[in-house]
Amino acid sequence: MPSSRSHLKAIIALAMGAFGIALTEFVIMGILPKVAGSLSVTIPQAGHFISAYALGVVVGAPLLTRLASRWPSRKVLLGLMLWFTLFNGLSALAEGYYSMLAIRFLAGLPHGAYFGIGAVRAARLAPPGREARAIARMFSGFTLANVLGVPLGTYIGNTWHWGASFLMIAVVGILTVLCLFLWMPPESGKDSGESSKGSGMGGWELWSLLALTAIGTGGFFAWYSYIAPLLMEVSGHTETTVSLAMVLSGVGMVIGNLIGARLVEWLRPVRATAVGMSSMALMLVLNAALAPYPGWVLVMCFVIGMVTFTMAAPIQMSIIDASKGSEMLASSFNQSAFNIANASGAFFAGLPLTMGYGYTSPSLVGAVLAAVGAIIALGIWQRKRHLKTP
Repeated sequence: MPSSRSHLKAIIALAMGAFGIALTEFVIMGILPKVAGSLSVTIPQAGHFISAYALGVVVGAPLLTRLASRWPSRKVLLGLMLWFTLFNGLSALAEGYYSMLAIRFLAGLPHGAYFGIGAVRAARLAPPGREARAIARMFSGFTLANVLGVPLGTYIGNTWHWGASFLMIAVVGILTVLCLFLWMPPESGKDSGESSKGSGMGGWELWSLLALTAIGTGGFFAWYSYIAPLLMEVSGHTETTVSLAMVLSGVGMVIGNLIGARLVEWLRPVRATAVGMSSMALMLVLNAALAPYPGWVLVMCFVIGMVTFTMAAPIQMSIIDASKGSEMLASSFNQSAFNIANASGAFFAGLPLTMGYGYTSPSLVGAVLAAVGAIIALGIWQRKRHLKTP
C-alpha cells in the first residue's frame, strides 16, 4: 500500500493542476484590455473569451467525465492536463477573435472533469475520516493561485505581452503532467474508474446540492464581479488598492478552505454547508453597510473570501456522499453548477445597476442568492433527519 508520504505527493500534484486551472480562469480578467487591443476587438467582445471558457467548463465537465468513466483515473487526469496544456499554449498564439473564442472554449473543457475526478481521487487516497482534508489540500492550489499566480500572471501579461501569461499557464500544465506521472500511485480496484451508467445520479439529495451550488455560490460572484467599482466609487479607493483587495480576498480563500475541512469533521458536510451559506449571506449584507468605510471594506474582502471557501470541501464531500457509484460524474456536474453560478451571479447582480441603483446593490443581490442556498442546505439536512427517523 502506498505510504502517506506518497499520498501527499499525489495530492500536491493534483493541487498543481488546480493552481493552473485557477490561473487560466482568472488571469484573463486582469489582462483583458491588452487582449482586446492586440486582437483589435472591443473590451466587451474580449469578455466573450471569458464566457467561452465558462461554457467549455459547463459542457466539458459531464461530457468528458462520462466518456472517460471506464478508464483509470490516473490516465484520465494525465490526458486532461495534456489537453489543458495544449490549448492554453495555443491561446498565446491566437491571432483573431474567432480563433481565440474557439481556443478558450476548448481550453475550458477539461476544467470541470479534472476537478471532479481529482477531488474523488484525493478523497480515496486519504485515510478514513480525513477525506475532507485531502480535498481541501487539492483545492488549496486553486486558492493559492488567487494570491500568488493571478497577480503574477497579470503583471507579466501587462508588462510584456498578454500571450506570456498563457505560456506561463502552459508551463504549469507541463509541470503538473510530470508530477502526476511521477507521483500519482496506480489505482486499486475501487479507484480504477466508475460505472458509465450513472447509477448514483438519480437521487433528490444530489440534485438539490447541485441547485445549491448553482444558486448559493452565485452570491460570491455577484459581489466579486463588481468589486472594483464598489471599492473605487463607494469606498474611494484607487486602482492599486483594488489589486490589494483581491489579494486579501485570495488570502481569505486559502484560510477558509482549510477551515472548511475541519468544519466537515465537526458538523458533517451538509450542516457545514448550511452554516457557510448563512454566514456568507450575513457578511454580504454587512459588506453593503460598511462599503463607505475604506478600512472596513478591505476587512470584508478578506472575510467574504474566507467564508465563501469554507464551503469548498463541505459541498464536495456532500456531493460524493450523495452519489455513490457515480462520484466522479457528480463531482464534475458540481463544477458545471459552479460555473453557472459564476455567470448567473454576475448577471443578476448587474440588473439593479442597470436600473440605476448603486454599487452596493450587487452585495445585496449576492446575499439573497446565498440565503437561498442556505435554505436549500437546511432543507436537505432536515429531510435527511426525517428519513432517518423510524
